[in-house]
Amino acid sequence: MLDVIFVVCIQNIAKKICMFSKKVVPLRKILSLMAKILIIDDERAIRNTLKDILEFEGYTVEVAENGRVGLEHALSSSFDLIFTDIKMPEMDGMEFLQAYRTKIQEQNGEETPVIMITGHGSVDTAVEALKKGAFDFIQKPLDLNRLLLTTKHAIDHQSLIQETKVLRKKVGKRNQMIGESDAISRVRAIIEKVAPTEARVLITGSNGTGKEVVAHLIHENSHRAKGAMVEVNCAAIPSELIESELFGHMKGSFTGAVKDRAGKFEQADGGTLFLDEIGDMSLSAQTKVLRALQENEITRVGSDKTIKVNVRVIAATNKDLKQEIEKGNFREDLYHRLNVIPIHVPDLKDRKEDIPLLVNHFINLICNEQGWKNKSIHEDAIQALQQHHWPGNIRELRNVIERLIILSGDTITAEDVKLYV
Repeated sequence: MLDVIFVVCIQNIAKKICMFSKKVVPLRKILSLMAKILIIDDERAIRNTLKDILEFEGYTVEVAENGRVGLEHALSSSFDLIFTDIKMPEMDGMEFLQAYRTKIQEQNGEETPVIMITGHGSVDTAVEALKKGAFDFIQKPLDLNRLLLTTKHAIDHQSLIQETKVLRKKVGKRNQMIGESDAISRVRAIIEKVAPTEARVLITGSNGTGKEVVAHLIHENSHRAKGAMVEVNCAAIPSELIESELFGHMKGSFTGAVKDRAGKFEQADGGTLFLDEIGDMSLSAQTKVLRALQENEITRVGSDKTIKVNVRVIAATNKDLKQEIEKGNFREDLYHRLNVIPIHVPDLKDRKEDIPLLVNHFINLICNEQGWKNKSIHEDAIQALQQHHWPGNIRELRNVIERLIILSGDTITAEDVKLYV
């Protein structure tokens, strides 16, 4: 009886909605981006009515009459959301959910959110469904607003997951160490050994060699990878502001401090703090960093309260810190605290055999980023690039490749290198 009332109510709502379908195009229909939904229900009237409503909202919908047929659909096609009734013949909703998740995990596939629908539900059933991996749980008779909001929420959630994966792939592509030379292979081997540990790392090397890439690779391959990686360019922050930037400040502690603010150490709690160009840090800030490393706690500017922090510190510099210590510009005790694992990133001139791989990598990367057609490059052009001194290292090479892609013809030649490098 409850199912009959539900069908009549939903059908009446659907008729009222469709009365306006020729006059109004819902905003949701424009924004839904043609998400694909699977509805599994043994009641034909229910599944067809839900299909009509969701299709009106702009979604693409497929239906199945029981869990067994639904499972075949779910495994053979890609969906953004699955609705399934719980009480069904042959295979009920709970059995479908368990079988579907097991198959997806065996195939290392991507799970689609599953929303359970039932007219026989209870809080216990809802909890059991959620424990088994359901995204949400709604009961008959369905509230139309609840149905549409839950649908939008589930699809938005799935979209965010996909966007996050895409962004991680893009970041991963940027944070690649390209090359097969002995020099870069040694760096890669150290990264593999040190990343899973909590050891502090001091990365040295000239400007543009890729010290930041090394820091990111260490973080991404550590158990802190799910935590934040917070970067601070010590050379870019005025000495009078570096302490506030690192340790935060309290409202009124100095002119312009209009509210309490957490510093980079607090922001990186549970993750990694990357102190780039640490050789340019003021001595007073160095003292506070040393204390933070020793005690695992910091104090905001203008406060006497200590705050516990759990941070892995990676530092980088283009300076010779031993010389800076002799000049009185860098604390020796801080140097020893940071220099647990030293990693020196070689200059490009010392690994010229990697230039062909780097050139092809940057051509593909830049063309993909800009949406340009990929360009080829002559072997003599690569040889010409290998003759260059590269004082700006990898950064300079990337800029040169972008310049050559823009200014050359379909193929980059040695003449182009002569003209534009």
